[in-house]
Amino acid sequence: MWSLLDKISYRVIIPLAILMFLAPFRPMPHALEKLNMLLNGTLSRPIDIFDLFFHLIPAFILLLKGIRSFR
Repeated sequence: MWSLLDKISYRVIIPLAILMFLAPFRPMPHALEKLNMLLNGTLSRPIDIFDLFFHLIPAFILLLKGIRSFR
């Protein structure tokens, strides 16, 4: 698993993480909307939980890659 993570370039994962976090751009990005729902305690539908994880997967991969490269 770590070798696969090492093969992913920062040139690919950074724009992908930004794009997925901010998509769709209008009226409000889904990740921000779902995080707001999580803070308000209204994130309860399975589709909303899946949508939050789906939009945050590239950011999570970027975080893991960053932690791994600094060790």
